[in-house]
Formats: sequence, C-alpha cells, structure tokens
Amino acid sequence: MTTDIRTSRVFSLRVWGENACFTRPEMKVERVSYDVMTPSAARGVLEAILWKPALRWQVTRIDVLNPIRWTSVRRNEVGAVMSDRTDGIFIEDKRQQRAGLFLRDVAYLVHAFFSLTPRAGAEDTIRKFEEMFVRRAERGQCFHRPCLGCREFAADFELWPSDMNEPKAIDESRELGFMLYDVAHDQTRDQSHVHTCTEGCRPAFFRASLDRGSMKVPPFDSSEVRR
Repeated sequence: MTTDIRTSRVFSLRVWGENACFTRPEMKVERVSYDVMTPSAARGVLEAILWKPALRWQVTRIDVLNPIRWTSVRRNEVGAVMSDRTDGIFIEDKRQQRAGLFLRDVAYLVHAFFSLTPRAGAEDTIRKFEEMFVRRAERGQCFHRPCLGCREFAADFELWPSDMNEPKAIDESRELGFMLYDVAHDQTRDQSHVHTCTEGCRPAFFRASLDRGSMKVPPFDSSEVRR
C-alpha cells in the first residue's frame, strides 16, 4: 500500500477466460501471444470497470494462476478497414486466413492502484474513486465487456477481498524476454492520455520475467521501461 495521498490502495482483481491472445508486435502476419498477460491488457480490463480522465491505473504485479497452455487456430480476418469514403467492404474479396497461437484456460490475479491526474477536479478524491471501483467490480459492472487481448476473447473478473488469502500462483520461473508494456506518449502530451493518443506515440517495452508464477511490473516512468 502506498502512502501518497494522490494514489489509491492496491487492488487485486482476478481475471479469467477460455482463451487469450496478447499479441507480440514483432509478428507481422500471424497472431502469436505472449506467454503472460501484458500490463496494457491488464490496464484495459481495469479501465473497462472504471475509467475517468481524473485517474490513471498502474499495474504493479500479475500472478499467473493457471498453467500456461497453448492452442493453435486458423481463422478468417478482413484485411481492410471500413471508412466513410467507401460504399462498403465485400468480405469475400478482403478475406485473409491467418494462423494464431493463443493461450487457453487462463486465469490471472492483477494487482494495481490508481493515481489522480492533473485533470482531477476539486471534487475528485481518491476515496471517491476507490469506493466507485469496489462497488462496480463487486457488482460485475463495466463500461464495456473487458477482453483478454482480442475482442472475441471475453474476460470474466471479480474483485479479490483484501482480507482473504490470495490464490496460489503456478510454481514456475522463467525469463519472458522483452514484453510490450504500453504505448508511450509524446512528451508534450499529458500522461493521462497514454492510452488514447494517436500521434507522437511509440511502443514501450520492459524485460519481463516470471518468478514462481508472478511477474512484477515496473512503474511506467521507470528506467526499466524502454521507449
């Protein structure tokens, strides 16, 4: 738990689903997942439950609860984007068959806290947003259905009570190599826009490792994060 009055306590959220794909950006055509959920994917689940311009989530740790298992799938994708300048897309002309290496039967315990951004108003307080997040997470409320990397892989979630023992992570340690952390913003932009900016953005990576089933996530502004 942090003592900074502009940051919340650390929450633990259990997230699980039948399939997941946290796509490696270096794979240009085929969809190949990282071994473990990425910080940006975890942040996406948290923001699906509660997001406001006044707050920013920071994931601190991701525990892997189920053994890492894989499945290979071939699926059809559309190789074009609809726009208001076109009359439509004839799918048969734009269909592309691609292979995917996905994770199956995944479950994670995501540890994260949020901090207030410069866009927070006088009425925006840590306690207010803490109570809001707890209420929404306990009721299963979300702005949109969270996903596990890809939209078709829906995620279930539940808030893990702070007074209960945490579920046991898998007993496995390994190096995961460089993993996508998030999208780094232009220095002229407010950090609260890290997930929405479309110009002046570039991917940020960090060297990830699994230590007895847990992956520690450094702060976004840490020297461990390479942009």
